[in-house]
Amino acid sequence: MKNWERTLIAPDASLRDALRNIDATGAGMALVIDADRRLLGTLSDGDIRRALIRGDDLDGPCGPVANSAPSVAPAHLDPASRLGLLRSRRLRQLPLVDAGGHVVGLSTTADFLEIPERSSAVVVMAGGRGTRLAELTRDTPKPMLKVGPRPLLDTVVDGLAAQGFRHIWLAIHYRGEQIEAHFGDGSERGLEIRYLREDRPLGTCGALGLLPADVPGPVLVTNGDVLTKLDYGKVVDGHVAAGVAATVVVRDYEMQVPFGVIDAEAGRVTDIREKPSQVFNINAGVYVVSTEALDLIPAGQSLDMPQLLQGLIEAGRGVRPHRADGYWMDVGRLADFDRANADFTTIFES
Repeated sequence: MKNWERTLIAPDASLRDALRNIDATGAGMALVIDADRRLLGTLSDGDIRRALIRGDDLDGPCGPVANSAPSVAPAHLDPASRLGLLRSRRLRQLPLVDAGGHVVGLSTTADFLEIPERSSAVVVMAGGRGTRLAELTRDTPKPMLKVGPRPLLDTVVDGLAAQGFRHIWLAIHYRGEQIEAHFGDGSERGLEIRYLREDRPLGTCGALGLLPADVPGPVLVTNGDVLTKLDYGKVVDGHVAAGVAATVVVRDYEMQVPFGVIDAEAGRVTDIREKPSQVFNINAGVYVVSTEALDLIPAGQSLDMPQLLQGLIEAGRGVRPHRADGYWMDVGRLADFDRANADFTTIFES
């Protein structure tokens, strides 16, 4: 929020002054601070209204009426995560504080109304059973397992929404009714959410064959079990600029041999390499697919994304790698699920 400093108020200011402050700033909240700008609490018009109903004097100090334990966010939290917090906690304002508790900003839902809307459709693959997560997915689809305080799929969808994507398709199969009941048509989130319902498993990209012919492209595709801080918009923009049929996001993956490796030639040892490592580009589970590539996916038939990409490569249609930096986790195994939960607070809420 611009001019957020106008929301600051001292604890000995009157409730009347606090109301004037809230009315003048339009922020819907006053931030009560001490002399060093440490946040003491937040004060909304609702807080003041309840105080007056209790019999408090409008000319009394606002400090005792303030909410002394408000939701806050670290100053360095990225915009997508701020929006995720605002949505998950159903807030309209989120004070930003530094490590010492000093107010350094105020984020509001209005801040995100200026994000340019992207016309490209997004398909989130959320139909898998998640058998590697054993008992966790017996009654719950993998994307609806809680990572941090909310379902994994909430974080995926909120991250897309924060970057301007509004037209989202969820490909569902295993216990898909739970996903539909949770997200509905997306209108409460300011989104248009529709569903690709697989009557049987269609592989990792077969559900794309269920998209309508007029779907706006290119289509961003992401696995529903990928937790990442990826800039999706940058991936789409790079794809369009390259003029290719498909883009695959790649990550570095290092494998280390746990032993010393001996190189030999002509009966002699030529080199000894102690526990060498090699770095590979791995598929990160995020893609962009042009409409020309979508035409190659038969409706209602099973197809995996590597098959589609390999077919495009063999046909001479461009497939572009997009290197992703920053946090990425495929929440497919129990160890990954535990790691994602351990990481969530520091990566997405800190």
